[in-house]
Amino acid sequence: MGNLMRQFWIPACLSTELERGGPPMRLLLLGERLVAFRDGDGRVGIMDHRCPHRGASLFFGRVEQSGIRCVYHGWKFKPTGHCEEIPNAEVDPALVKTISADAFPTRERNGVVWIYMGEQRDQLPELPQMEALLLDPEQVSVQCLQRKYNWLQGIEGDIDTSHFGFLHVGAVDKADVDEKNMHRFSVLDRAPKYHVSNTPWGTMYCAHRPAENDEVYYRIAHFVYPFWSLFPDGDFTDLIVANCYVPMDDEHTMLFTFYYKQSAMAMRHTKDGAPIPGLEPDANHMPMPPTLPATSDWYGRWRSVANQDNDYLIDRETQRTRSYTGLSGVLLQDTAIVESMGTIVDRSREHLVASDAMIVRTRRALLSAVRELAEGKRPALVDDPYVVQAARSGSFIAPVAVPWRDAYLQHAKAATSPKGTLQLGLEKHQQALG
Repeated sequence: MGNLMRQFWIPACLSTELERGGPPMRLLLLGERLVAFRDGDGRVGIMDHRCPHRGASLFFGRVEQSGIRCVYHGWKFKPTGHCEEIPNAEVDPALVKTISADAFPTRERNGVVWIYMGEQRDQLPELPQMEALLLDPEQVSVQCLQRKYNWLQGIEGDIDTSHFGFLHVGAVDKADVDEKNMHRFSVLDRAPKYHVSNTPWGTMYCAHRPAENDEVYYRIAHFVYPFWSLFPDGDFTDLIVANCYVPMDDEHTMLFTFYYKQSAMAMRHTKDGAPIPGLEPDANHMPMPPTLPATSDWYGRWRSVANQDNDYLIDRETQRTRSYTGLSGVLLQDTAIVESMGTIVDRSREHLVASDAMIVRTRRALLSAVRELAEGKRPALVDDPYVVQAARSGSFIAPVAVPWRDAYLQHAKAATSPKGTLQLGLEKHQQALG
C-alpha cells in the first residue's frame, strides 16, 4: 500500500510550521523519520534525519542560508540533499558532489508543503487537483489534527454516511427538525439506501432517502486515491471540502482538512433555532478541537487536548440529559469513536451490512489498485489528476424519475465553483460518471 501512496504528492506539513532560517522539525511520514526545514533563502528541504556521514540526526543541525549543517562534523547539505561542504577533512571536490542526503522533492501551494516520495521519474506527477485544493488562500481553511489510528480507519469513517444520524444528531427528535432544512431527512430516515460506484479517482456513494412530492434526498461523497475523502456534511451547491489522512506510521495519522469558508454546515440547529446538543462548536464552521502545545518529538504535532487519556472529556451528565454522545463537536466525536476501535481494527470481527457498501467497495478498489501497481499499472489519477475535478460532495434533492448519476451531473453543473474547476472537470470527464 505504501508503494501506491508514493505515486502521489503527499501533504507533509503546513507552510507556517517551517520558519525561514528556523530550527528543523521532526517529521514522520509513511513510517520514515525525516527532518523538514526552511533555509535562509526560503527553500524547503525534507530529508532523512540521518546524516549520510555517520548517521547523526540532522534534527540537531544548524539551518543556514542555503541549507542545513550537521553539527557532528560540519557537513552541509542543500535542501535538495546534495552535499555542499565537508569541512572536517581534505576531500576531493569531485567526491563531495557524489554525496547526498536522502531528500525528497517538495512544493508549496496555498499554505501546504507537499512531498513526493516515489521513484525517480523523468517528469514528476502534478499536485492533486481536487477543487478544495485549488481555491485562493483567503477562501479556504486548512487545518491539521493527529489521530491515533491507521489511516484507512479515518477514510472509512468519512465514507460511512449513516453514522451521521446517530453519532452527530442522535439526540434530535424527529418532531424537532427544521422543516425548512433540506438535511432533515437524515434524521427522519436514519437507514438510507445506497448506490456505490467505482470512479477514475476512486469510489463514490450516493445515499438516498425518500423526500416529498416524488423527490429524493441524495447525500454524495467520494474516496480519492490514495487517502482522500470528500465528505458530504453540507449543501452540494457550495460544499467544497477535502480530508487527507496521511499515514505517519501504521498506527498514527495526520488529518489535513481543506474547507471552503463559504460552505454551510448540513444541520446544526433544531426548528426553534437552538444549537443541536454536542454540535455547538460547529454551528457555523468546522474548527479543529483544541490542540496541545507542540513538542519536538516524532508525535508532538497537532495533538488534541481531548484524547484517550482523558476519555475525550466526555460529559456523562450531558449525554444522559441533552447530547447523544456527551462529546463536543463533529471532529471530536469522530476521533473518539474511530480511535476506540484500536490503532489497527481487527476486521475479521466485523459484521458488515448494507450500510457498509461504500466501505466494501473502497477496500476492493484499494486492493485492486495495489495489485495493478505490482503489475506495472499506475492508477489513472496519477497521470490524469484533473479527472477528480469532476468530484463534488454534499446533499441535494432531485425528482425520483431522474437517475442518480444524471441528478449528480445536473447539480454539479449548477453548483458554485469559485475557480470554475468543477465545471471544467465535468466537461472533460462527463463520460466517466455516466
